[in-house]
Amino acid sequence: MSFPDLNLLITLDVLLAEGSVARAARRLRLSPSAMSRALSRLREATGDPLLVRAGRGLTPTPRALALRDQVHDLVQGAQTVLRPDDSLDLSSLVRTFTLRTSDGFVESFGPALLARIGAEAPGMRLNFLQKPDKDSTPLRDGRVDLETGVVEESLGPEVRSQALFRDRLVGVVREGHPLSQGKLTAKRYAEARHVVVSRTGFESDAVDRPFLPAGLERRVATLVSGFSAALALARGSDLVATTPDRHTQNLRDGLFSFALPVPARAFTVSMLWHPRLDADPAHRWLRARLREVCAAPGSGPT
Repeated sequence: MSFPDLNLLITLDVLLAEGSVARAARRLRLSPSAMSRALSRLREATGDPLLVRAGRGLTPTPRALALRDQVHDLVQGAQTVLRPDDSLDLSSLVRTFTLRTSDGFVESFGPALLARIGAEAPGMRLNFLQKPDKDSTPLRDGRVDLETGVVEESLGPEVRSQALFRDRLVGVVREGHPLSQGKLTAKRYAEARHVVVSRTGFESDAVDRPFLPAGLERRVATLVSGFSAALALARGSDLVATTPDRHTQNLRDGLFSFALPVPARAFTVSMLWHPRLDADPAHRWLRARLREVCAAPGSGPT
């Protein structure tokens, strides 16, 4: 089965609009002879002369007049399909997106993000999910639309990422804790009783381990699965929690935070998404709002 050359639709649209082979050739940046050959092909394809001599010019046939609006609409529709979709009516947009992130991120950045969404896109709903692991499968299969975290080398090439902010680890204890008083040394920090965050339940998989000195040995009293639980225990006991600064700003209200007395490595928190949503106007808008919220004054490290 042979298919017609759809490029001829563009040629026909211009010919019918200009009513002149010479003018149509100039508009399409073709030679007059090339345009004449294209007209011959159109006549053969449609079985109609389309444009016929009338004095010194050309006049459309009844078939050409009947086709003119239809051909123009087809060409305009094809151009719309083959160009980026930049149309986004936030006032009438109805979409639900799912953001997967570590606890603390929602408490620190969620209220401002939801306020922006509510003011500009009231029909958009944002669901927050806990991030129990670094598996990117939920992004690939569509269960999660956006995620935050530290990009690792093992991240597959099918996942896109963009930096949001730099963060660092801080130590956290209750007010009046011995570490909140006197000179804080690496020895005092290491020998204190620690609550450590590990998603797997193994101390070797502590989420802060990659950013602490390799030889550091802490006195670990208990393991928990998230920063909220770690800070809750630190608030009500003599345990020391080590958490990301910006992630846990609001969770640390009323607690004593301190810079670690060991050479801890800073890290970049990024947002991650699947390429299928890269050009989606609503998703692009949401990513831009998240970047703005994370970059807002007053949200930097303390």
